[in-house]
Amino acid sequence: MGPLGQHQKMAHGYFAFPKLEGEIAPHMKFRGKEHLVWSLNNYLGLANHPEVRKADADAAAEYGMAYPMGARMMSGNSNNHEALEQQLAEFVGKEDAFLLNYGYQGIMSAIDALVDRNDVIVYDAESHACIIDGLRMHLGKRFVYQHNNIDSCRKQLERATKLVEQTGGGILVITEGVFGMSGAQGKLKEIVDLKKDFNFRLLIDDAHGFGTMGKTGAGTHEEQDCIEGVDVYFATFAKSMAGIGAFVASTEEITNYLRYNMRSQTFAKALPMPMVVGLLKRLELLKTKPELREKLWTIATTLQKGLKERGFDIGATNTMVTPVFLKGELSEATGITMDLRENFGIFCSIVMYPVIPKGLIELRIIPTAMHTLEDVNRTLDAFSIVGERLKNGAYSEHKT
Repeated sequence: MGPLGQHQKMAHGYFAFPKLEGEIAPHMKFRGKEHLVWSLNNYLGLANHPEVRKADADAAAEYGMAYPMGARMMSGNSNNHEALEQQLAEFVGKEDAFLLNYGYQGIMSAIDALVDRNDVIVYDAESHACIIDGLRMHLGKRFVYQHNNIDSCRKQLERATKLVEQTGGGILVITEGVFGMSGAQGKLKEIVDLKKDFNFRLLIDDAHGFGTMGKTGAGTHEEQDCIEGVDVYFATFAKSMAGIGAFVASTEEITNYLRYNMRSQTFAKALPMPMVVGLLKRLELLKTKPELREKLWTIATTLQKGLKERGFDIGATNTMVTPVFLKGELSEATGITMDLRENFGIFCSIVMYPVIPKGLIELRIIPTAMHTLEDVNRTLDAFSIVGERLKNGAYSEHKT
């Protein structure tokens, strides 16, 4: 059974596929006990915002969950779908946008549509699994550069340029706005600066940056003042918008091309109307209630400052995503998880190899605008105790 063998009876439903119950909030029930939850990507607290709940409910009552029927291209289009696309495009600084049913399949399908066998993809080594799966469908060459290493990116662009001179294709560079595991921003502005020396288009996956980064929350490209340099902007509704679906935004020409060539959308039923109407309300609140984003950042910066003051390694994060890196093995990771949940009532995600290097444990904390400073202090105190126990070998001896 491996390191999880000792806990095999609780693995499913505890370490994997856990069930959080109750209203979506910082405090929910896990296995019948209240826990302080740091694992929900509800950044702005919109999941249970009263205006959002009302918009969702009213739209469901008016339209039902089936409307509109069919794929967008055939019989599933509506004024609301188009209005949401127009507002999203304007918000992120692009000419046009196209709604997608899901984030994971959406970015895969976008990559598939944007390149052919003559094109070369250059991508960041720590790209999300959805990007990697999109790359696997690519029939041409792909070159990986070291994570956030611009010199490495330049070298791969040199290789790609030589190749496309032979194939007659183009180059697509792919990175993330915010890397969801480390919390580091992708070096968008520095990649855009490489356009002075190379001819390529830049696609960014800004799932975690949309709604949280930038002066208005428009995204990491706004934060780094390089909106024009990002050719194709992708984001999901599953994070700051607390919904389902995604969108891709670009020039009118590129967006229309995607609209007619993304197979995952051409052959899929349109987003249900209640979700679209609810997303319009979510976007309205995202734009008109900057205090939600300000509260998120107050919680995040206070948490990160406290962790650093207590000697914890939070890596290179410069966003709200807060990783805590500890040295340890899988067996110790299970002990830490159980200690935090059973003895401190704290529920956060735990990440191990192969997502991060061997010998490291990552406790991944996702702050939201709904958390309080009391939640932060409670977590800091618990982490201090757990960190000390780890150093003293308590978890290798399974004394939790």
